Amino acid sequence: MHTNKVGMDVSEPFAAKFSVERIILDKTRLDEVAGWQSEIHEPSLKDRIRDSVRCSVGRVLIWILTWIPVLSWIPCYSIRENALGDLVSGVSVGIMHLPQGMAYALLASVPPVFGLYTSFYPVLVYFIFGTSRHVSIGTFAVISIMIGSVSERLAPDDRFIINGTNGSVIVDTEARDELRIMLGLIRFGFVVTYLSEPLVRGYTTGAATHVIISQLKYMFGLSPRRFTGPLQLLYTLLDLGSLLPQTHVPTLVVSLVSLTILIIVKEINACYHHRLPLPIPIELMVIISVTLVSHYIDLRDVNGVDVVGEIPNGLSPPTIPKMSLFSSIVGDAFAVAVVGYAINISLGKTFALKHGYKVDSNQELVALGLSNTIGGFFQCYSVTSSMSRSLVQESTGGKTQIASVVSAIIVLITVLKLGPLFEELPKAVLSTIVFVNLKGMFMQCKDIPALWRKNRVDLLVWLVTFFCTVLLNLDLGLVASVSCSLLTVIFRTQCPRYSLLGRVPGTELYLETDSYKEVKEISGIIIFRSSATIYYANAELYQEALLEKSGINVPKLRKLKRMKEEKKRHTKKEDKQSGILRELANKMMVSMKNVSDCHHETDCECIINDNGIATVTHGNINWGFQSEQDSENTEKHSIILDFTAVNFIDTVTLTNIFRDFAEVDVTVYLSGCQVCVADQLERGGFFSGSVTKSQLFPSIHDAVLYCLSKSKRDMASSEFAQDMPCTTRL
Repeated sequence: MHTNKVGMDVSEPFAAKFSVERIILDKTRLDEVAGWQSEIHEPSLKDRIRDSVRCSVGRVLIWILTWIPVLSWIPCYSIRENALGDLVSGVSVGIMHLPQGMAYALLASVPPVFGLYTSFYPVLVYFIFGTSRHVSIGTFAVISIMIGSVSERLAPDDRFIINGTNGSVIVDTEARDELRIMLGLIRFGFVVTYLSEPLVRGYTTGAATHVIISQLKYMFGLSPRRFTGPLQLLYTLLDLGSLLPQTHVPTLVVSLVSLTILIIVKEINACYHHRLPLPIPIELMVIISVTLVSHYIDLRDVNGVDVVGEIPNGLSPPTIPKMSLFSSIVGDAFAVAVVGYAINISLGKTFALKHGYKVDSNQELVALGLSNTIGGFFQCYSVTSSMSRSLVQESTGGKTQIASVVSAIIVLITVLKLGPLFEELPKAVLSTIVFVNLKGMFMQCKDIPALWRKNRVDLLVWLVTFFCTVLLNLDLGLVASVSCSLLTVIFRTQCPRYSLLGRVPGTELYLETDSYKEVKEISGIIIFRSSATIYYANAELYQEALLEKSGINVPKLRKLKRMKEEKKRHTKKEDKQSGILRELANKMMVSMKNVSDCHHETDCECIINDNGIATVTHGNINWGFQSEQDSENTEKHSIILDFTAVNFIDTVTLTNIFRDFAEVDVTVYLSGCQVCVADQLERGGFFSGSVTKSQLFPSIHDAVLYCLSKSKRDMASSEFAQDMPCTTRL
């Protein structure tokens, strides 16, 4: 290849021209030119096992650094560059951990102190094993409500004993401890590859709806019945509506005042986040203020406001879980694991892309699983990354997971020394904190108009996921959503875009004739492309589209060909009987011609053909008479199938296509086959006496040139040849 620059400078990159002179390459010739390697040496299973168990100092060191990432970056930690940002970020996130941990514990149907435990132990584990520098591990609303639905099913309210004299709560938590352990141990994160972004966003929005409905009882001071199964959200809303006359007014007042303050200050934080060095910790300020008010005016005893109650001092000792509930929670654990991991890896990759580092998906799965497993021994429930806390950790200057350690220290101080101070905190305040922090979830509804403009199939997935999650339940909704998402993939492969290609004048490029008005179809050649691979689910549709686009009626032409063959056989039988008479008649016609030549000078000929029809010609062959079959075959003699988008093929379908068109004298060629497709065809015995590798070409242009050279046309005088952009030696 050589490049000629004609009248161009550096500012005109598209003025360059290129000219290529080479032979037409089919599969066989290309293998010779490019040096095809028929056998690629791959290590055997035995060799791979031996290599994987081989041990050396270097391999052990790499293994340790891979599985314990903190050892790879903590020795290089720069105190001067990162310490201040991590300290400020850690304090900010730690202040957020306190109210969110206690509030989300209510969603999980566990005592608030368990939310503080969950904000401490898993954070330290992720610091050691995680690879993201900016995510904040801990409690999260969606995961908490999923845990709560299972907790209430396995350990309902009748297993709680409330001492009305002193307000302390004695809880039988054995079942819930086992639940939390199993949800940490069972991490089926591989399925997260089947969760698209519209599915995750639709699911979290639907789960946020569950969160809102579940917190209304605390805000209104009501005690509705608990429902399970599909439509439980609607039943809960109806029950709450019937109980509205029984609303506890002091609780509602506390909720409205707290909610108003939180909304106003949150909006101030959002509007002036560029000017504020740190976001105003309004959640912690509201908790402290309302706790003081509740303590001094005795909201619990005088006004009957439901409060948090006893919060034990210190950390609880680890407990060994039992495996008796494994069969009862495995389905729910699967759903929690998938959703939690999807949220975590999505946030982690977002921050990694923004700050230019890499997040290891497999290691993130390990880190999250260990965080839940180890935390389960210390009365923690399942955790994942929090969007709100992660954004604060990143925006306030956090550079590494040292910020998470600082936040965990703040939580630890609270659990050890300050826990009992929050015993008079009304639960309604925690519910309002949950309400306000769900704003980001419901802002995802803006995806609907955006997806309507960009991709309506993704919009369908979003809407189906949302409504299935709201109406069915969190676990059934996830199953239905994943099923819907997979069905859309199947439907897309079943209904791809089929198109005919034409040549761009003056180039070797071939584009869709429907999309580009300047492209020209090549006479006698059909170039057909599908935007999807070909397999059993769309094979029949591919064949139908090929017949429709090409305009070749294979059944009709096959019938005409059989009729012609039968007619020829019948004619041969008649020829045996009338051969002598036809010979005499021809001699008579020749004699008449000789007589006529004596009187008139002409170049006419009169010949009786094998069918007994006299044809008069003037010295040239008359192509005017052709059968219908010959006319159609002369117009379309070759079909080129563009396989550049195909990564695997149904060989049975392809064999049928080649056979059907060969029966009507139309030759089929393949272009742009990937190596894997060519190997699959060869292993499947596709190449035989009727189909050879000479019908495979590396490009459409090679196939077109071959078809034109093979057809009975003068390529040098054709319009196509005169417009050639390059010189081709045949």
